[in-house]
Amino acid sequence: MKAQSTIHTVVLAVILIAAAPGAAVASGEVNLYSTRQPDLINPVLAGFTRSTGIKTNIVYVQKGLIERLKAEGANSPADAVLTVDIGELDNLKKAAVLQPVISPILKRSIPAHLTDPQGLWYALTMRARILMASKERVKPGEVATYEDLAKPSMRGRICIRSGKHEYNISLIASVIAHNGLEKAREWLDGVKMNLARKPQGNDRAGAKGIYEGACDVAVANTYYMGLMTTNEKQPEQKAWAAAIRVVFPNQDGRGTHVNVSGAGMTKSAKNTDNARQLLEYLSGDEAQSLYARQNYEYPVKAGVELDPVVRSWGPFKADAIGLADIAKQRSAAARLVDQIGFDHSTPGS
Repeated sequence: MKAQSTIHTVVLAVILIAAAPGAAVASGEVNLYSTRQPDLINPVLAGFTRSTGIKTNIVYVQKGLIERLKAEGANSPADAVLTVDIGELDNLKKAAVLQPVISPILKRSIPAHLTDPQGLWYALTMRARILMASKERVKPGEVATYEDLAKPSMRGRICIRSGKHEYNISLIASVIAHNGLEKAREWLDGVKMNLARKPQGNDRAGAKGIYEGACDVAVANTYYMGLMTTNEKQPEQKAWAAAIRVVFPNQDGRGTHVNVSGAGMTKSAKNTDNARQLLEYLSGDEAQSLYARQNYEYPVKAGVELDPVVRSWGPFKADAIGLADIAKQRSAAARLVDQIGFDHSTPGS
């Protein structure tokens, strides 16, 4: 009897250890690697925990996300990843560090053109790549399409960040996807000829350039307008935003190019059910509204209310081309930037 009692005690101890909060595979948690700042995503994750009871452990990975996942391999604690830009999502797919998530909830919530065809990643928020135009020096309708950036009337009037930045690579890739490589080359060469200065800074630098008169038009993601408009710590940025008219390009044609933040489940995931639930929650009304408002972005789910600042820019037609199709052209876009020497150009060269 004593031996049997000892066996029962050992078995009970093993069960208790496995159920403890510190267990390697805890049924009540999910581990997330994110390239987005914790203060941006934490409020959304708190909502997920309130809704499901599942604890989220977030690790902020500013750089080297793919390298870290590959180095950790099957031993990686990460169950899910959250990042920005179709380029980053496509790189995760190419690195073979994701696994498919097949979910009727995700399929209903997120449009097909904003998901990976194999279910390896799903878009969660959108940002439009707009034209910022000077209210004083650019007449309404004077610049209405991306193609207008290459017009002779734009000579010496455009500010833009590096052509090799992922935001511009995706934009150029979308032009290639729609118009073909040669027409995209002609267009980008025309934009280069119209630069007011060498490509530099970030999207906010373009807004500052417009305010200071260095240029009349700049290319930017929409959320920068939101961040500048509401920036209490740097009120000078409010003046930059006030000098700008938001232009959604190509409204009479294919629509404005959009990029995304998105997420997927890692191939190494141990808490697979919880990771799937996290992605599903992030696609729902509550998370879509909260997550999009945190950074002045657009929800990917139809019918979710916009932030008032975002709504003030008015409705727009988004390009409905598949993001996966844009991702296929990213390498060609990067080569094109190098071939025409876009980042090394000086005004009119």
